[in-house]
Amino acid sequence: MKTPRPNLPALALAAGVLGATAPEPAAAAPARLLVKVCGMRDAAALAAIAALGPDFLGFIFAPKSPRFVGDVLAPELVRALPPTIWKVGVFVNETTENILATAHRFSLAAVQLHGKETPAQCEELNEAGLLVMKAFSVGEAVDFNALLPYVPYCDFFLFDTKGAAPGGNGAIFDWNLLLAYNLPVPYFLAGGLGLEHAAELAALRLPGLVGVDLNSSFETAPGVKDVGRLGEMLRALHLNRVNE
Repeated sequence: MKTPRPNLPALALAAGVLGATAPEPAAAAPARLLVKVCGMRDAAALAAIAALGPDFLGFIFAPKSPRFVGDVLAPELVRALPPTIWKVGVFVNETTENILATAHRFSLAAVQLHGKETPAQCEELNEAGLLVMKAFSVGEAVDFNALLPYVPYCDFFLFDTKGAAPGGNGAIFDWNLLLAYNLPVPYFLAGGLGLEHAAELAALRLPGLVGVDLNSSFETAPGVKDVGRLGEMLRALHLNRVNE
């Protein structure tokens, strides 16, 4: 049984990104930034964070990550999340078979690929009905031409800071590197984003930027989020973006 594919155009429209699925670069600034809270594994805070109304909640299924879901989070808790929140499974160099099995077990609507996954694997997951988000690490430069083979099979890209780990390194990169972005796939910005960046992010105008990924800067321990600080961040991002 295929996982139902989320309504990407409806989500883009809700965010004000009218051209997000058009065959032209998504240069128009969204009315609000989509918010993905990643690294969820704390059952006690899951409902409270969901109540804040993030667009996506991310669950990491990479065994080497300190936020690895493993057996800590019961699948039924994830399946019971509000249908308005897209449940994202984060994987690193995992097989398509295992990704689909996990997606079925947790009723995931989307996958975030944070390793060396190929365009062919993205196509397989896309055809299985999952929203596909491919992550790329950013150092001192970005080769946008290297992303071209992924364009037909990805709904979003995610740009994270290059570091020792595939993700969650807790540092920002030079966002100006994305000023030259000219691809039709909208993207999320990740990498050490904290409450101190809220005003700058709300005012940020980058071609293709559609959302932000929040993780380690809102933790009291790996996988344990500070609900109060996350609430402040969501309010700051949305209010500042709308009130400009």
